[in-house]
Amino acid sequence: MAKQTPTLFLEDWLRSSTSSSNVSNNSSKNSANSSAQMIIQAWVDLRECHQKGAFHPRHLHSLKALVNSQASLYVADPQAKLLLSILSSPNISLPHDSPPLIFRLLYVWVRKSSKPSLALIDLAMEVIAHIFSDQFDAKKSKSLFAEGVLLVGAFCSVPSIAENTKTVCLKLVCRMLEEQYQLIGSVGKLIPDVLAGIGYALSSSGEVYFVRLLNFLLGNWVKIEVPHDISHALVILHLIEWVVFRLITSSSLEKIKIFSCEVMENPKTNYAKYAVLMATAGALRASNRPVKHGERLNIVTRFRIAAEAQIEVIASDLISKIATSSNIIIEDAEVSFILRCLLLAASRSGGLISSRGPLLLSLALGLLIEVLPLRRFYGMIVESQTSDNGVLIPVDVKNHLESILFREAGAATGVFCNLYASASEKDKSRVEDLIWSYCHDIYSGHRLVALLLQGRSDQLLNDMEKIAESVFLMVAVFAFAVTKHKLTSKFSREMQMDCAVKILISFSCMEYFRHIQLPEYMEAIRSAATSVQENEIACVSFVESLPSYADLTNPQGLCHLQRGNYIWSKDEVQTSRIWFYLRVIPTCISHLPTNEFQKVVAATMFLYMGHPDNKVARASHLVFSSFVTFEEESSQKERMLLKEQLVFYYMRRSLEAYPGITPFDGLGSGVSALVRHLPAGSPSIYYCIHSLVEKANVLSREVTNLKGSEWWKNWQGDSEPCQKIIELLMQLISMVDIQVLPEMMKRLAQLVIQLPKDGQNVVLNELYSLVAESDDVTRKPALVSWLQSLSYVCSQPTATNEACIEVSRSPNSLSLQNVTARL
Repeated sequence: MAKQTPTLFLEDWLRSSTSSSNVSNNSSKNSANSSAQMIIQAWVDLRECHQKGAFHPRHLHSLKALVNSQASLYVADPQAKLLLSILSSPNISLPHDSPPLIFRLLYVWVRKSSKPSLALIDLAMEVIAHIFSDQFDAKKSKSLFAEGVLLVGAFCSVPSIAENTKTVCLKLVCRMLEEQYQLIGSVGKLIPDVLAGIGYALSSSGEVYFVRLLNFLLGNWVKIEVPHDISHALVILHLIEWVVFRLITSSSLEKIKIFSCEVMENPKTNYAKYAVLMATAGALRASNRPVKHGERLNIVTRFRIAAEAQIEVIASDLISKIATSSNIIIEDAEVSFILRCLLLAASRSGGLISSRGPLLLSLALGLLIEVLPLRRFYGMIVESQTSDNGVLIPVDVKNHLESILFREAGAATGVFCNLYASASEKDKSRVEDLIWSYCHDIYSGHRLVALLLQGRSDQLLNDMEKIAESVFLMVAVFAFAVTKHKLTSKFSREMQMDCAVKILISFSCMEYFRHIQLPEYMEAIRSAATSVQENEIACVSFVESLPSYADLTNPQGLCHLQRGNYIWSKDEVQTSRIWFYLRVIPTCISHLPTNEFQKVVAATMFLYMGHPDNKVARASHLVFSSFVTFEEESSQKERMLLKEQLVFYYMRRSLEAYPGITPFDGLGSGVSALVRHLPAGSPSIYYCIHSLVEKANVLSREVTNLKGSEWWKNWQGDSEPCQKIIELLMQLISMVDIQVLPEMMKRLAQLVIQLPKDGQNVVLNELYSLVAESDDVTRKPALVSWLQSLSYVCSQPTATNEACIEVSRSPNSLSLQNVTARL
């Protein structure tokens, strides 16, 4: 706890500390609408009520108006006396909903007054004791019971109160609580008020009543009707934080020792685990504030050690009752609740230094099962699709998104990762396995429900993905902690590689949910990828985790659920995962054996070249380019043979989907790679050139028919697919080897001659520029001569050009009249 702000109304602070949203309390909101005139008139009406001895509806309205103004209201001693007179007058018949309002105004009086009248407090206690006599039926006025505990507790905290009066107050609070504890669960929103009253009394009581109240809070509290409510558990946590902080700052060392003994150092305690847990976390949170005084410092230090030990004891007991499998679904409501409380206690404790296994495992399970319960939701969704149970999945997911527990995911992850850093290697490995397994389960589960819900329950799917985004953040932060620890020289190369591969596989499963460039993610993936790309075994292990072609296109189970309508390219979750692989594989291509590329990567690479998402198709082309570009000396012949074989399918696969799907920059990178890195005179290069010329011919005819020959005059700045292919062919003139150059010039000449006159002029001008700028002394003379001949042929009348075209179409002819002669 960095700093404790002054708390005037403890119940409001408790509500704000345990709220799942940062909204101010109702009293603060309502006070803004109050006016001085309205407050004055309300007091005037109440004086009239006392004077005339009659209570009318407008007097109830006056009480409500004053209570709604409590944030700005000041109640002086005379006004408190007036309220007590109305409350105790035998001549005034009060409706059942007016005494709680009077109690609330008296509470405002005692909390805001710097020195309330002790005589009035004694009078108030006489009136209250009479009201809460043996004849009082708390069932008929639960709000009066709650307000009574709050008011009497507040009397205990008045600094100048007499000891005998305080004893009367404490005795009454204890009696009310111990006799009526079963009703506390039914007061609903007033539970923080009851606990605030207990807090006031605890911080001001002597040792006897301190133990009595503490026993009630940590023992009888679990017997109320709503023990398994996280918000109520958090109220206990922050109540104890407030109390312990006051004990520390007021040097109440004996009560600190009692608290430590009763709650944290008594192994035979019969208190409920969750109440002890939340109280311990609250005490730890309070004790984390720096203490300078020597004696207090020693006690608080021992206090912190005992607190963490108690949390460990509860965690150990919890782990002994549940399995550590990550996909366990806890059916015992009490065990599940304690697990949630343990996670909240750790996240709000203000910092834990313990690193023992049970707590680390408990936090891991708490995150995976309770805070981010996607696997449970996935199972419910699939079940709801195949049965008529009418499970309220959307409501469950929406409620979880708005819950306190989900909002603690970030803080809990931070504590979890801090504890991981100092845990034993055995415990580290156990939680790592839990997280990596969880990532794969989330991928599989979300992939299934996304296909089931897409277009039918989009809001539910969006809510599920909000939870999944938090999963990604948790995994990224955890993976970053793992890389800092395990990808270091203190571990063997094998352990580092194994860890790096698991991180990359887990990140591939989470890729669909990555919407921000988280620094921890970027650093973790950099470290893992660097480790993998330097080792052949790691590269093979990572690549072999890639789903098979059969699983990608015809997954078992999904086709059945989708009634045979499964389309791989519309599976967005799967596409994101494969996209991750396609981006990482080029970084480790140098250590990937040729047979592994052929067996595992090639089919997937070609499949996703036909994906409609431009970035995915482009990544596939990059994989091909990286494979063709890299030259491996140890298996040069085998690798080169595979390159030759892949080119034929690559060109066919790329051009058949161009321009609809194939991105031109991807095609350009692939073509450039193969003409530069295949052997001189390779048949694959010839095939590449022929395929490009054929595609350019088809596209040029289409664009001429569609837009007319005038389009060619606007070549500059246009981005027609035809233009891009022709430009690529012109660039190849300077890239292909000398053996292929004649064929390159011949095919390009055939293409140019078939263009409209305007197209010929444009392409010739481009070629002139390229040849003029070339400094390749080997091929430039031939290019100049060829270009002159091509220019001459194009300048001839149309009939001559047509004749040339007919000649060029002869399969056995290599002559283009003057062009071939000049070459």
